[in-house]
Amino acid sequence: MAVAVKICGLTDAEALAAAAAGGARYLGFVFYPPSPRALGAEQAGALARLAPAHCQRVGVFVDPDDDLLDRTLAQVPLEALQLHGAESPERVRAIRARTGRTVIKALKVAEPEDLMPVVAYAAVADMLLFDAKPPREPGRLPGGNGLAFDWRLLRDLEVGCPWLLSGGLSARNLEAAVTLCRAPAVDVSSGVERRPGVKDPGRIGRFLRLAAALEPPERAIAAAS
Repeated sequence: MAVAVKICGLTDAEALAAAAAGGARYLGFVFYPPSPRALGAEQAGALARLAPAHCQRVGVFVDPDDDLLDRTLAQVPLEALQLHGAESPERVRAIRARTGRTVIKALKVAEPEDLMPVVAYAAVADMLLFDAKPPREPGRLPGGNGLAFDWRLLRDLEVGCPWLLSGGLSARNLEAAVTLCRAPAVDVSSGVERRPGVKDPGRIGRFLRLAAALEPPERAIAAAS
């Protein structure tokens, strides 16, 4: 069982085709206007419909209200929603109940204290995603900044639900990251881009080939099953 991969921030058909052909399990579409990877619902809907059946389509949102979720889901076929803002466990539970979709909650990590909410979120989300906490400076996005955190923080963490590692991943450090924290799945965006918002099909293919050759440890496999 290879490490599962989510290619996030897809904006064009060529990159989507490369991700699907390479074996990506999840395809991410961003619905957060400040991001260079953001799509409108009409554009995202057309792109998402090109995805093959073996890929799960994930919409990435930052503190979305019900109206945004309803409007987006009416136009875009999504199997999962990724919440990348400051959504509380109660809000995560409400979104999951309202939409009937798989919900992935992103947690931003810089130090051990940032992992304290894991138990509360694991109880209400279908999956968790661990990303690097962005610096407190103007212009930083909630995610997709190409920043990594100390992956060793996750090494002995009992998550309680399936999870993905994100933040600064690329073909150069994928093996080290998976080895250090025993991740069953990974999420990559900027690490397979030519420039922000423009994916490189060649880099996508290389990343997926490397991931396919990695075997997550038994603990990680059990958590993802």
